Amino acid sequence: MPVYKAKNGTWYAMVRYTDWTGTKKQKCQRGFETKHEAQEWEAQFKLQKKADIDMTVESFYKLYAEDIKPRIKENTWLTKESIYQSKILPYLGKRKLSEISTKDIVDWQNTVMKLPGTNGKSLSPTYMKTIHAELSALFNHAIRYYDLRINPAHRAGTIGMEESKEMKFWTKEEYLKFAEVMMDRPILYYAFEVLYWTGIREGELFALTPEDFDFEKKTLRINKSYQRLRGKDVITTPKTSNSIRTIAIPDFLCEEIKDCLKLCYYDIKPTDRIFPLSKHVLCKAMERGSKEAGVQRIRVHDLRHSHVSLLINMGFTAFEIGKRVGHGGEKITYRYAHLFSNKQREMADFLDKERGFTKEIFEGGQNDVTQEQR
Repeated sequence: MPVYKAKNGTWYAMVRYTDWTGTKKQKCQRGFETKHEAQEWEAQFKLQKKADIDMTVESFYKLYAEDIKPRIKENTWLTKESIYQSKILPYLGKRKLSEISTKDIVDWQNTVMKLPGTNGKSLSPTYMKTIHAELSALFNHAIRYYDLRINPAHRAGTIGMEESKEMKFWTKEEYLKFAEVMMDRPILYYAFEVLYWTGIREGELFALTPEDFDFEKKTLRINKSYQRLRGKDVITTPKTSNSIRTIAIPDFLCEEIKDCLKLCYYDIKPTDRIFPLSKHVLCKAMERGSKEAGVQRIRVHDLRHSHVSLLINMGFTAFEIGKRVGHGGEKITYRYAHLFSNKQREMADFLDKERGFTKEIFEGGQNDVTQEQR
């Protein structure tokens, strides 16, 4: 259909189409400054409805969003959206999906590698790898569902790399020094107690309600996570399917949570959040507490590492620990392999005992052989 000029001097386009259910619909888009812009929008809209790969990356991105957004968590989509809007569409948005070559991707990569980060320095290798992965995912979607022939981002190869972050943790003694300092702020003290002695994530902590605790069975149910998105409190499912779990908690922690509910709240409901805190508040508290306690400064998430380290030193297996913290046993083994290494000597010693081997017997046998050879 032709485009039209509005009374205020701008242009608008009117398009009739049939949706996937067979229903005839009409779409009107207003506010174009020129006739050409209105005609270009009309052409791209028609390509979208036909799912034609001659549409621009910008137009295909809208289709991609419609397909993907309902299937993933809101915070995951917001991360993707931010990358597309700032790092991909400004550079490739006007190019036709089907005409982007491997060399185009290499040129785009070189541009991305020169972009400054929020701190004024270059983007981190991990972030650059994530940016490239998002573009590659867009092309893969076009291949899988819209008959694009090749993925030029895959052919170009990735940029950046996964950075191995230093894993810090507190020993039990270090944590207890910190916890003692935090006793002047009861709600923070109880929050850190739950984090250290259960190994749950921050988002899982913020989502906890009284009904998640079963004080008779001495268990804690983890089935949700809290996030602050676009100025609103959002409760979602946990990070992965493995994260939905029920964990046993020690007697002393049961009593502390009971005290928390009595001391910190007058009339808390079963579905109210126990810890209506923020990551910023916990970070500032850890900074202060670490300094006053004279222990190394670690991140809030490192309390989770500290819990895993504690359980490893107590002799629990990767599978058992994984079930508790919401990971597969293989991931625990991979991420914390350096902490399990000190168990290797114990294993070897146990095998010596099973074999009935002692160093004295071995040295005696060697001496006998030496005498015979002489």
